[in-house]
Amino acid sequence: MHIILVSDHLATAKSVVVTPRILALVAVIIVSLVVAFSLLLSWVGVQFRLPFAERLAISVQQQQAQKDEAFMRDNLNAMAVKLGQMQAQMVRLDSLGERISVLSGAEAPASAGKASDLPVAKGKGGQGGPLILPPPQPLSANELQREVDRLASVIEQRSDSLTALESQLMDKRIKTILLPTNLPIRASAIGSGFGWRTDPIAGVQAMHEGIDFIAEPGTRVIAAAGGVVASAEFHPQYGNLIEIDHGNDFVTRYAHLSRILVKPGQVIKRGQEIAASGNTGRSTGPHLHFEVRLKGVPQNPARFLRQNLQTAQGELPKELLPR
Repeated sequence: MHIILVSDHLATAKSVVVTPRILALVAVIIVSLVVAFSLLLSWVGVQFRLPFAERLAISVQQQQAQKDEAFMRDNLNAMAVKLGQMQAQMVRLDSLGERISVLSGAEAPASAGKASDLPVAKGKGGQGGPLILPPPQPLSANELQREVDRLASVIEQRSDSLTALESQLMDKRIKTILLPTNLPIRASAIGSGFGWRTDPIAGVQAMHEGIDFIAEPGTRVIAAAGGVVASAEFHPQYGNLIEIDHGNDFVTRYAHLSRILVKPGQVIKRGQEIAASGNTGRSTGPHLHFEVRLKGVPQNPARFLRQNLQTAQGELPKELLPR
């Protein structure tokens, strides 16, 4: 930048070149002068107690204090709102946990700080006196922060407890789905129960490893639980036989069928139709022979079907009662 100086005292005009470095130096000098003047003014006001200087300093301090107070108040209000929300959330989590535990029969999530958990002293004397309530004291920022941190920890514990409870319910539901508790057929009567009996063909004492449901040929047969078809084939003694693996070492067998509707490896849902009853194999008449095996050992199906048997057949026969 060029500055041209023209004066009556100068014979000719002079030109001055102003570089950016000179401009920066001038700006620094001006700022330094302003700061120095402000400090000088403050020092003079303090030393000589000039009214206008004191008022100016006090005004600046008050404005800064008001800004700090407003900032602190806004933060406290925000923390108080968050605290209220967290308290409401904790109450909802406690209520939800209690309802779920009542409905499921599982153990409720542990609660912290309930008055009902405190021991009740026995043999107390009379109590009383005037009711004098302390004046409400607003919480400080540190107290609010501690309370927020405490509630955050409690809510995290409640959430973990509910997650564990959900896992228990899921395990229980899966086990229920995979247990053979569904009646496999709508029968008119029960021929033979589980246990020792006189064999109807050989006439000797023999172990009967399942339950015989008397039904007309072609009666719909359903899966007692969900699983995978392990085999679906003809057996010399069982006749047309379906074996379903339900996991957890549980297997069910459906024998003497007239028709097989599933294939090995097929995934089966609880209650799905899998076959039709019949009179194939070693049998004296149309019926469904149903077995439940755990780790290859035959179990009394009545232990699993008892409730459904009572619903469908009335009172369970004594020979079918679980042993």
